[in-house]
Amino acid sequence: MPQTLFTTPLIGRDDEIARLAAMLERARGGEARAVLLAGDAGVGKTRLLDEVAGRAARAGMTVLTGHCVDLGDVGLPYLPFTEVLGVLAADERFADALAAHPVVDRLLGAGTDAARDVGGRLRLFEGMAGLLADLSEIAPLLLVLEDLHWADQSSRDLLRFLLSRGILQRPAGGAPTHRLAVFASYRADDLHRRHPLRPLLAELVRLPAVERLELRPMADAEVTRLVHALQDRPLPEATVRGIVERAEGNAFYAEELLAATDTDAGGVPSGLADVLLIRIEQLSDTAQQVLRTAAVAGRRVEHDLLRDAVGLPEDELEAALREAIGRQLLIPAAADTYAFRHALAREAVYADLLPGERARLHGAFARLLTGRGHPGESAAERAHHYRESHDLAEALSASLEAAGHADRVGAPAEELRHLETALDLWASVDAAARPSGDGVDRVTLTLRASAAAAHAGDSHRAVSLTRAALASIGQDTDSELAARVRYTLAGNLMGVDSLTAAFAYSSEALAMIPAEPPTRTWVWAAATHVIAARHIGENETALRVAHQALRVAEQLRVLDAQADLLVSLAILDGGGRRTAEGRERLKEARELARQAGNAPVEMRALFNLAVGCFESGDLEGCLPWVTEGLDRARRAGLLSSPYPLEIRYLHLLVLYTLGRWDECVRAAAADAAVLPSAGGYAMGPVLYVALARGDLSAVERARGLLEGPFDWMATLVAGIALTEAAVLRGEPEAAVERTRATVGALTDDAGHRPDSSVRLAALALSAVADAAVELRSAGGESHRWKDTADELVELARQTARRGKGGTPQGPEGLAWLARAEAEWVRAVSGPDAAAWEKAVTAFDFGDVYERVRCQVRFAEALLVAERREEAATQAREARTVAERLGAAPLLERIDGLVRRGRLAHAPSDGERTSPLTAREQDVLRLLARGRSNRQIGEELFITGKTASVHVSNILAKLGASSRTEAVAIAYREGLIAPEPTASG
Repeated sequence: MPQTLFTTPLIGRDDEIARLAAMLERARGGEARAVLLAGDAGVGKTRLLDEVAGRAARAGMTVLTGHCVDLGDVGLPYLPFTEVLGVLAADERFADALAAHPVVDRLLGAGTDAARDVGGRLRLFEGMAGLLADLSEIAPLLLVLEDLHWADQSSRDLLRFLLSRGILQRPAGGAPTHRLAVFASYRADDLHRRHPLRPLLAELVRLPAVERLELRPMADAEVTRLVHALQDRPLPEATVRGIVERAEGNAFYAEELLAATDTDAGGVPSGLADVLLIRIEQLSDTAQQVLRTAAVAGRRVEHDLLRDAVGLPEDELEAALREAIGRQLLIPAAADTYAFRHALAREAVYADLLPGERARLHGAFARLLTGRGHPGESAAERAHHYRESHDLAEALSASLEAAGHADRVGAPAEELRHLETALDLWASVDAAARPSGDGVDRVTLTLRASAAAAHAGDSHRAVSLTRAALASIGQDTDSELAARVRYTLAGNLMGVDSLTAAFAYSSEALAMIPAEPPTRTWVWAAATHVIAARHIGENETALRVAHQALRVAEQLRVLDAQADLLVSLAILDGGGRRTAEGRERLKEARELARQAGNAPVEMRALFNLAVGCFESGDLEGCLPWVTEGLDRARRAGLLSSPYPLEIRYLHLLVLYTLGRWDECVRAAAADAAVLPSAGGYAMGPVLYVALARGDLSAVERARGLLEGPFDWMATLVAGIALTEAAVLRGEPEAAVERTRATVGALTDDAGHRPDSSVRLAALALSAVADAAVELRSAGGESHRWKDTADELVELARQTARRGKGGTPQGPEGLAWLARAEAEWVRAVSGPDAAAWEKAVTAFDFGDVYERVRCQVRFAEALLVAERREEAATQAREARTVAERLGAAPLLERIDGLVRRGRLAHAPSDGERTSPLTAREQDVLRLLARGRSNRQIGEELFITGKTASVHVSNILAKLGASSRTEAVAIAYREGLIAPEPTASG
């Protein structure tokens, strides 16, 4: 049995495990196979083999493991095989097999004469092959050989014989008959051009029974999961991200970096640095000099720049580079450049430099870059090198130049980084040496940094920077600049939902500068004040200031301020953005913002055009505005800024609402790779899809949205998802508590509840009604839930008909109110067909899933009213939609209703008697086609892990011990039909 060396769960590697498991299954069936597992040091080869070996042992296989060891030029012959034989000799079960091959037994003794002459070697090799064959007769055998890159010549020769002529050879006219698998691992990054393992690998992979499996670096998401699994204490998200970025998919590096987080030392952990430097110290002095110089340049360096910095003759430089590339420390890259194979190797070399050597080389690179072209593109590099060479004045100038370049190319995160560097340097540079010009002062630079932070999606950083700008204002600061700081702070505070404070600062800004004579600063202060006033319910103030400011903006021809004010008026005036008049204003605003080149205001107009369509029930009409908004944000480099994040959420929400769930999941997967950490809420509709399909892993993802600083949208999304989860689990108390907590957190200082309170109340009411119905059916009194039901329905009514004029919400809000009313009746007195029919009709505006959920309740109510044919029709229609959506929990409820109500005509075909859900039937059909978990996941738009869970459920329900047996049972039971084959 293998010894389990790892206590942490194996993260990722689903495809690799599936492939190796398939090999084991074939080996157990008598088809001997071998796999050569390649991967860089630390990428997880041993962990993967340990996992697979454990599975093999649990399946009844004998597992034997041999390790090759780095002993330099004095390698011990046959070391991994000697280790295997030592294990066998210590186990009495294998005594007879060993005795049958005495020549092999000699490897365990001091004398190895049989292994020295040609005839002796052949007898030894044949004896080892015979021993393994005999062992595979006792039980299926897995032979694991680790670290072949360190194998001695004798071990390599024996392995060649075993795989090419011994245990894997095909008997004449038949297939291999040994129940055996060989898994051998080696480090790909250690195989320099003259490594003796290279020719053997090239020979072995041509054999039909030998495969090569490359273990590539883990995905960032998998490394993140690994870090969270390893840590025994909470870590800041920034620390986790830093580990993930530096590890570059290498599990060992991630573990070492994590272990170093509780020390004060920066850079590469000492143990890891020692491992990396050992390989570097094996190079010649010249090659080490080239590596040290390249490490100062960064991860990547151009050939010409490296040549000029290192100062070597061309032939010596090329020889050193060839040596470093041969040892796989550097790799040739595009555009005549070289890159370190792994960033941590570069860090280790850099950290090993002497301080004076480091500063000298940085200065050399800074001067070389200054003399080259492309000043904007090289400014960031020059800033870095000047700073590290302690030339702070030049570093400040280059940082400001780099920030300007980042702004021009639409890279706000990089702009923020360069501006913060400039602010750090500002006090250390003499005033006379600082750059001069308009807008080059500490307050203005801090304001620029806060804008960049907001555009990069870091709203809390934007607030702290603007507060720093406010703190820097002195008595001699220009009043217009002081007002700018205050209205900018107000705008940023609205981004973190600090609305009362935002109104206070916008009021101060407006009061600091007179309306006459008209100025741009006053117009923008007024435009910000309008938004702040609306957010706290001061609509009369907002309207008055908006009309006044719009006249001034038109007078001054400040087009983007005009646009911003028109957006506010479209929301505030008349029937709002749902009306034709409101949309015309928004279109005019979009055009003015476009003419002014103000992308954030243009995106605000586009967002409100999209939301106006959604609120009016025109879901299809919403999508073109969403597409245009995201395209504009992409071209401006502002995909992480607030409005594009909300547009992303709206995009997924529309797809979810229309029942285009697979498309929603695909779009979310594309978004996830570029979202900032604060934009996780944008993935919310994918959580709704997961829950509707019965995937409760969405619960942990929803809870993760509540970590960190308060975020209004994240709180809303988490509240909806966690309330839905409580309903699915049949936990009414938890559903009610989550609704109360979410509504409380989202209610503003003036007591205005969020519109989504109607939806939350309806969801919680469904759990309450379920509990009340169950209590009544058991003969109890359901009145214990009446007060709670009354509280929730009143919350829905007040929110839906809010305001002094009782202005109702749009179609979505009214539909949720209809469902809340129907659930309330179900809770206090029982199902009411009329109430549920009204709810079904209300969701006809386009919400596919909610309509079908109401349809199922309508069918239940019709059954109670003994309207069986109508109930059967509703159930049949609902089942068709639920099956298309893959809504497994709802499908189970419909099938239960059909069985209980004896609605004989509700099932559409023979599959309705299947014990499997519709999603499991989909998975089963793909299993029958021989798909792997990964392939199933790709075809059904689910993860490989989720596919694995479905496969396990299928095996359990069908009483099968393997995927093949499950398919055979399914064919026999008629759960799936054999697919027709193409005629020849």
